[in-house]
Amino acid sequence: MAVSRIIREKETVERMIRLYCSKKEKNSELCSECQALLQYAQARLDHCPFGENKKACKKCSVHCYKPAMRIKMQKVMRFSGPRMIFYHPVAAIRHLFNK
Repeated sequence: MAVSRIIREKETVERMIRLYCSKKEKNSELCSECQALLQYAQARLDHCPFGENKKACKKCSVHCYKPAMRIKMQKVMRFSGPRMIFYHPVAAIRHLFNK
């Protein structure tokens, strides 16, 4: 049974945020700011108008993130993206090829 794209995206985003919070911010658990970003990102994925046919958010024609959250997510992805191959290699490869 195939896992839906939205569920897989949620898992990838959560891994990236957790990696950022633990390695960049040196927290053992998600800080309140990262927790808020995670909840926001998951809510945005739940309400994505493209559903299972969505592109990568970076390539999307509809930017549904608030500007402040978008900037924070860009920081998270810029930091976590290259490191995902070491911490979550399967998720990283899947994320690269499912755009």
